Amino acid sequence: MPEIGLAGQEKLKAAKVLVVGAGGLGCPVLQYLVAAGIGTIGIVDDDVVDITNLHRQILYSADDLGKSKAINAVEKLSILNPYVNLTAIEVRLTEENAANIIADYDLVIDGSDNFPTRYLTNDVCLELDKPLIFGSILRFEGQVSVFNYRGGPTYRCLFPEAEDGDNCAVAGVLGVLPGIVGSYMANEAIKVICEIGEVLSGKLLVINALNNETTIFKFLRKTKGSALNKNRADNSQKITAAYSDGELSQEDFEALLNSDPGQAFLVDVREEYEFEEDFVGGINIPLPDLTQNLTKIPPDKTIVFYCRSGVRSLMAANLLRKNDFEGNIYWMKEARP
Repeated sequence: MPEIGLAGQEKLKAAKVLVVGAGGLGCPVLQYLVAAGIGTIGIVDDDVVDITNLHRQILYSADDLGKSKAINAVEKLSILNPYVNLTAIEVRLTEENAANIIADYDLVIDGSDNFPTRYLTNDVCLELDKPLIFGSILRFEGQVSVFNYRGGPTYRCLFPEAEDGDNCAVAGVLGVLPGIVGSYMANEAIKVICEIGEVLSGKLLVINALNNETTIFKFLRKTKGSALNKNRADNSQKITAAYSDGELSQEDFEALLNSDPGQAFLVDVREEYEFEEDFVGGINIPLPDLTQNLTKIPPDKTIVFYCRSGVRSLMAANLLRKNDFEGNIYWMKEARP
């Protein structure tokens, strides 16, 4: 392929990639990057193989139960391509070790399954100016993006703070979904390394495996400096909104309801189980299902989208604007004390 050629293959060979997590996402990412000829790959994971992993973590088998994922991955990937320098890092990323580990690599791929690791990985990559490939999976939905790429947006620009919710180990995940999302992540990594194509920087790709729908949401960088404050506990307070037009506070929403009770139309874009567990009113259209349910949104009403953090509701508002909705559109998040 002329887009890659010998020069691209040499870039792959020279690249040093750190993969955080050797689970559902990490397995396909590692297999494709090793097959592509990445020169150096570090694998961070302190977990062992469990029988509940096998339906989605396809690098392992029943014979591997109880074994270290990182070490086992290195052993199997070395058979696939013995010319890749593979290193097993059997630790969990922490405030104390993250910078030292990440500093040795050019590109980081986050296949973790918990919010603390995601935020920590993002913050350290930002401080060290390392591009970050992100992926997440839950039930039938996957997400992919590229953060901190050539000064582009970071994970905190998209998700300023964690929303409460289950991970795939608790809520479940379609077994093939990590392979789909992991392949996208490996593809983005190759594009970043070879400097080809259009990278998912400032874009969140959302994949719904249940209805085969894919949606791309655009977002902007919200930090002004080249690095966040060293005190990561305060980082969420350093985020400034890049686009706040149409945001409603709880007080504004109540005032809207009081001024014209029948005009406001509330759409909760959280998942159905969130809507049922924490009912705030209105109708429920989960964000991934919004495009095919636009006819449920009345054009003569003032539309207010709601979610807990404001991330999904802002995406919904932007999506409705792109579909030439001519009425008033607002978005809001849960009021916090």
